[in-house]
This record gives sequence, C-alpha cells and structure tokens, in this order.
Amino acid sequence: MPSIYQLKPAFQNLLRPGVERLYAHGVTANQVTLAAAAVSVLLGALLAAFSHITWLFALIPLWMLLRMALNAVDGMLAREFGQQSKLGAYLNELCDVIADSALYLPFALLAGVSPLLVILVVVMAVISEYAGVLGPMVGASRRYDGPMGKSDRAFCFGVLGAGVASGLLPALWINLLLGLILALLLYTLYNRVRRGLAEAV
Repeated sequence: MPSIYQLKPAFQNLLRPGVERLYAHGVTANQVTLAAAAVSVLLGALLAAFSHITWLFALIPLWMLLRMALNAVDGMLAREFGQQSKLGAYLNELCDVIADSALYLPFALLAGVSPLLVILVVVMAVISEYAGVLGPMVGASRRYDGPMGKSDRAFCFGVLGAGVASGLLPALWINLLLGLILALLLYTLYNRVRRGLAEAV
C-alpha cells in the first residue's frame, strides 16, 4: 500500500547538508531523538492543559513537519556517521511511540470529539508499531508497511490540528476521520504481519 514513508529517500537527500553540519558540531543521533520526544511531550501537555484554546492546535502540523525532519536526521546521523547503538535502537522506537501518544491524546479533550476513538487510535498506533518491530524476531526486516505508518499518521494529525485551529473541521468530521484512521491502522497491522511472515519464509 502507498505510504508517505516511501518519500523518505528524497526527503533525506534534502536534509543531508544540514545533517553533515550537525555532525561537525558534535550533535549525536540520540540527542536528536530525545530532544524530539521531549518537545512532543511538552507540546502534548500544553495542548491538554489548554485544549479549550483551539488555535494552539495549529502547532501540531508545524511540529509534525519539523519532527519528521528530526526523525530523518537522527537516522542519518546513526547510519551515515557511525552512531548506531543498541541504546539508540531502543530510544528510536520508544521515543516515537511516546511522542505520538502525547501528541494524539489531547484531541480526546476537544468538545464533541469521541475520547474512545482517540484512545483506540493511540492503542492501535502502538500495536502497529510493535508489529513492525517484531519483524526481526521472525527473520524479517523491521516492517514499515502502510497505509497508516508513522509518517502517514503525522500527516493525518497535522491535518486534524489545522482543521481544529481554523475551525473548519467540526467534531463530527473529526470523529469520522478518526474512524478512518483507525480502520487504516487495522489494515496496516494486517499488512505488517502478512508481509513480515512472507519475508521470513
């Protein structure tokens, strides 16, 4: 299935000069990973505390775009500059799940939005990422199959954040979009398990 993740190589090429400068200044992959997670948690806490100030949700698409860049940067620093480590592998997976959850959960506090749908999306996002991580345990690669991978979720919640901030997305439409995201997450889980098993044969 198509996924925004497939655009990653082109995105990395755009970032490469900046990554080389960061490396020259002594910045490490783990520092970038932790910084991105910390900002995500702080932003999530801000939105949860002031969910009634809907224009603050405009920060979601802005941060999602920057965070996607930082996620690419930490991977490039690790792979291309000899910074890969077992700790880095743990941080990369754990920080992504923590950051995503912190950024998605404040939507449950919006008037008219179903908290259950938001929570189910968060849970399924965690499970689908777990299914991806399980790939190496069965002899496959780490699975990033879509159609609702990490980058796709960032795009969707960026759109939701912009819609909330602008007032163009009423609660009913937000709930319908959350339902669609949930359905695509279930299909993503199926794809990752199916393709992981096929690769491991």
